[in-house]
Amino acid sequence: MAKNYFNKRNVDFLLYEVHEAETLTQHARYADHNKETFDMTIDAATQIADNLMFPFVKDVDKNQPELKDGKVTVHPAIKDYLKALGESGLIGADFDYENGGAQMPVTVTSILGYILMSANNGMMFTGLTAGAARLIASFGSQELKDTYIPNMISGKWQGTMCLTEPQAGSSLSDITSTAEPLEDGTYKIRGQKVFISAGDHDATDNVIHLFIGRIKGAPLGTKGISLFVIPKYRIDGTDNDVTSMGIYHKLGQKGVPAMHLGFGDKNDDCIGYLVGEPNKGLNYMFQMMNEARIGVGITGASIASAAYYAALEYAKERPQSRRLNQKHALDAPQIQIIQHPDVKRMLLFQKAVVEGSLSLLLETSKYFDLSEASDDPEEKEKAHLMLELLTPIAKTFPCEYGMKAISDAVQCFGGYGFTEDFPVEQYYRDIRITPIYEGTTGIQSQDLLGRKVPMAGGKATMLLAQEVGKTVMAALQYDELKRYALSLKEEGERLQKVTMHLLGIAGTGDVERFLSDATLYMEMFSLNVVAWQWLKQAVVAKQKLIVSSDNADDVEFYESKIHTMKYFFHYEIPKTQGLATRLMDEEVLTIMTEKEVVM
Repeated sequence: MAKNYFNKRNVDFLLYEVHEAETLTQHARYADHNKETFDMTIDAATQIADNLMFPFVKDVDKNQPELKDGKVTVHPAIKDYLKALGESGLIGADFDYENGGAQMPVTVTSILGYILMSANNGMMFTGLTAGAARLIASFGSQELKDTYIPNMISGKWQGTMCLTEPQAGSSLSDITSTAEPLEDGTYKIRGQKVFISAGDHDATDNVIHLFIGRIKGAPLGTKGISLFVIPKYRIDGTDNDVTSMGIYHKLGQKGVPAMHLGFGDKNDDCIGYLVGEPNKGLNYMFQMMNEARIGVGITGASIASAAYYAALEYAKERPQSRRLNQKHALDAPQIQIIQHPDVKRMLLFQKAVVEGSLSLLLETSKYFDLSEASDDPEEKEKAHLMLELLTPIAKTFPCEYGMKAISDAVQCFGGYGFTEDFPVEQYYRDIRITPIYEGTTGIQSQDLLGRKVPMAGGKATMLLAQEVGKTVMAALQYDELKRYALSLKEEGERLQKVTMHLLGIAGTGDVERFLSDATLYMEMFSLNVVAWQWLKQAVVAKQKLIVSSDNADDVEFYESKIHTMKYFFHYEIPKTQGLATRLMDEEVLTIMTEKEVVM
C-alpha cells in the first residue's frame, strides 16, 4: 500500500503562492477568514482523510453496496466518514452563514475535495449532498431551506441529483417523469431515474433527491422541465414511495451505489416539493451541474494524484537492470527504475497532469469566488465569463488526461500494476467514469466550442488571452523561461487561427460540420490552458528561487516545478500541431452520409 496520496507542499504552493488565495479575504464575503482559518480547515480534512478514508481504499472497493429486501447497505466506514465530515462542518464550509455554512472560499474547499477524494474516491458522497443543498439554498422557499439544509450539511441526510432516465440518457429534453399538482401545493411524482450516485444507502437517515420532471401540461423539451425536492422519507417519517429497483455493478468507484430508482412505482404515492418556479428546473439544475463538473474534475485529478504517488514510491524502491550505457556491466548492482529514462518520462507526465490539473481547478474556483464576492461590476463580469469558459475544460482535462496518467502509473509497476497487490489497478478502474459523469467529454467539448467560445461576442476568449499574456510577459523577464513564454504565445496564435476557421464554418449554418471534431478542439484548447498554468507556476518558482536559494528543500521543490513545466512544453504541447492540422482539414469522415461506409 502506498504511503502518500497527495503532496501538502504542492497544495500550499498552488493555493498561496500561485493563486494567492489569501487575497480573497479582502472581499467582505470572506473577510472573517485568513490563512490560519484556511490551514485549520485543510488540516481537519487531512486528518479525516488519513484516519477514516485512506486506510479503507481497498476494503471499500472489495465490499461494494448490496441491495437486499429493498434496503441498500454500504461499507461501515462510510458512515464514520460522513459523521466526521458533518460534525467538522466541512460539508457546508463554503455555504453562506445564513444557511449554516462558514462562507469559506470555494478555492479552499476545492482543496478539501482534492484531499478527500485522493484519499478514497469510493466515498464520493458529500459533494453530491453539498450540491443538492446549495440548490435548495439558491432557489428553494424558506420552508425548504429550513427543513432540509441543516440535516444535509450536518451529514445526517444524503443529497442526490436525479436527471438521467433509461430512455433519454443525456438528452434531457426527452425525459418523461411527470408531476401532478395537488391541492396542498405539493406534487404527485411518477417516473424512473438511473445512474443516481449515492441514490440510496444506510449510512444516513434520509436521502433527499433533487429531481427534474415535467408538470402535466408543461411544454415539451427542456422549456417544460421543473425541479423538485423528493425525500426518501417524509418529514413525519413515513415512506415516500421512492423504490430502489437495482444497483448498477460498475467498473470502478464501487463504494458508491449507482441506483435505478422508481418514484411512485409502488403505491403511486410519491410526493415532491417544487423548487422555485415551474418550468425553470433545468436552469436551476445547471448550477448544480456546473458545480458538479468542477467537482468531477477535482475527482479526476485526485485519483490521478493517488496513482502518481503510488507509482513514484514504487519507482524509487524497485531495483531492476542497469543504466542503458552500462547494460552489459552484469557485475554492477541494479538501479531503481526511476533512473530509467522511460520510467522518468512516465512519472513526469503524471506529475505534469496532476499538478497542472489542480492549478487549473484552483484558477477556475477562484473565478467562482470572485464572481460571487466582488463588488466591482467589471471584475464580477470578467470572473463570470472566465468561469463559464474554463468550467468544461476543468471538468475534461483532469479526467481525460488523468486516465492517461494512471495508465502510465500501471505501466511503471509493470506486471504488478495489473494485479490487486498494488492500488493502481483500482485507480485505473475508478477514474474511467469521470469523463462520463456530468456530461461526457463530447458534450463538454460541444459546450466549449459551440457555446462558451462564441458567448458575449468572444469576450471570454479575449479575457483569457489577456490573462495568458500577463503570464507570458512575466516569464519573459527570466532568460530560462523566455523560450517557453514565446512558445505559449505562438500556441495562442495557432489556437486563435483554428478557432476563427471553425467559427467560419459555424457561420455557414452547418452545425454538424462545425462541431464534428469538437473533442479534438477541446484537447487543443486544454493543452494551451494547462501550459499557461505550468508557465504560471514556473514564473512563481523562479521568483522564489531568487529569495530561497539557501533552503535546499525549497530549491529542490521549485526546480522540480520548472523542470516539469519544461517537460510539458517539450513533450505535450507539440501535440497541438497535429490537432491543428486535423481541425483545419477540409476532409470530414465522421458525418453520416446517404452512402454510408460499412463499419
